[in-house]
Amino acid sequence: MAYYYLYSTIPKKPLTSIFMSSPHIIFNCSLHKFVPSTTPSLFPSLYLRHRSRYCTWVSAVSCSVAETDEQHHIASNGLVHREYADLNLSDLFCEDIGNLRIRPHVNPLRRALMIPAEVPNWKEVFRDATLPLMVDIGSGSGRFLMWLAKRNSSSKNFLGLEIRPKLVTRAEYWVNELGLRNVHFISTNAMVSFQRLVSTYPGPLMLVSILCPDPHFKKKHHKRRVVQKPLVESIVNNLAHGGKVFIQSDVLDVAVDMRNYFDDVSDKLVHIDSVDPSLPCDGDGWVLNNPLGIRTEREIHAEFEGCKIYRRVYQKVQR
Repeated sequence: MAYYYLYSTIPKKPLTSIFMSSPHIIFNCSLHKFVPSTTPSLFPSLYLRHRSRYCTWVSAVSCSVAETDEQHHIASNGLVHREYADLNLSDLFCEDIGNLRIRPHVNPLRRALMIPAEVPNWKEVFRDATLPLMVDIGSGSGRFLMWLAKRNSSSKNFLGLEIRPKLVTRAEYWVNELGLRNVHFISTNAMVSFQRLVSTYPGPLMLVSILCPDPHFKKKHHKRRVVQKPLVESIVNNLAHGGKVFIQSDVLDVAVDMRNYFDDVSDKLVHIDSVDPSLPCDGDGWVLNNPLGIRTEREIHAEFEGCKIYRRVYQKVQR
């Protein structure tokens, strides 16, 4: 009976992941399977006799891996639910979208996603549209902003920009159920809508966060990354003096890419370690601890996987 070994490697992809204000910030495993050769066996009866035994062995390995991954996923999600337990969202089910399956990667350069969002009536969206605003670009499920909004209900407003509409539909449902009037979500491509939206807001823009954005790993797809020169310029121009930018990723290449864009406007933005020594950094200038008091879901998953989080915080200064 002729067999060969097929080796397959299943890499553990780092799960990528955030920012509320702290009081002083404002805000491989390898598998190998025995696989029958496609070459005709010299002993066909022997092959047929042991075929079911072979299939059972492979199925057992596959099931074992699947069960391990499932247990890993459940444990990671359990940490998310624990971190956001105060929101008590487990019993809130949005009938409009049912059980949500999230598309992990979206091409923001698709024609349908290049249409700017309509500017809402800010006085209808927020109870007080003059409060300082935090904008989270790529707000995901929205739990992060809702958690912050609940703890800053009378002092700050929060705006989440998310490119996947179903996530926004569910987030808005949760916001209504929680009765929050200082947080709002818009389904849009921040690359084309940020300037239009933020420039019309009546109050000051005090914080912009871009936390574990889609890495778009392939070099030919780097142009899809959300942090590009036009967006950085728009953030800097609309940010109030003393306002801050918080970026982070668990993918070093993405974190360095974002850092380079914001370092290029050092005449207007300075890294936080030069104005606030209470935020310790490592030797490469990455902020060691999350300054917001709450982690994003992606950050929770990433740290559960043992990934390092690369953070930078900038502040706008008057030169």
